[in-house]
Amino acid sequence: MSEDHRVSRNPAEPPKTGAAGARRWSDYLDWVREDCIGAVTSLSEQEQRATLLPSGWTPLELLHHLVHMEQRWFVWGFLGEEVAQPWGDWNREEPWEDTDVVAAEARWRVPEGLTAEAVAERLRAQGERTRAVLRDHDLGEPGRSGGRFGAQPPTLEWICFHVLAEYARHAGQLDVVVELLEERR
Repeated sequence: MSEDHRVSRNPAEPPKTGAAGARRWSDYLDWVREDCIGAVTSLSEQEQRATLLPSGWTPLELLHHLVHMEQRWFVWGFLGEEVAQPWGDWNREEPWEDTDVVAAEARWRVPEGLTAEAVAERLRAQGERTRAVLRDHDLGEPGRSGGRFGAQPPTLEWICFHVLAEYARHAGQLDVVVELLEERR
């Protein structure tokens, strides 16, 4: 039986060999983070701010969301540190407020004048912070209470699974939008 050479179609994907653990999580988060950055920065400024979907988000808004999403889980959540604007990617201070009006009006936003390059720089800086968390903490360690979490915060490994799943969903969404934008060219 021969090895299946189709397993990894993207040469930037982390290698199939190596130890399991925090380093592998860090490598995969870096890979998918850079994939999202590359998808958005490959677009023209007009395309970065274009919406093609009924939900109304733009590629730049999605990239900005990723900065805040990763910060919410690793800094505000796991480390329990104060975060100035944990929901700064939304047009509402608390987008999950339990009212129909808020739910209907809540959407991602990007502050005026913020470029994709600046958002990418912020996302890479958050990636450095995430790598430090993964380097300095055990995957079985629970997050701190008092930041994002109350009683029984999830473990660092659970947070890694959750964040990687969120990145994967958003990377797929970006793939579709980029394909639609390329078709329009």
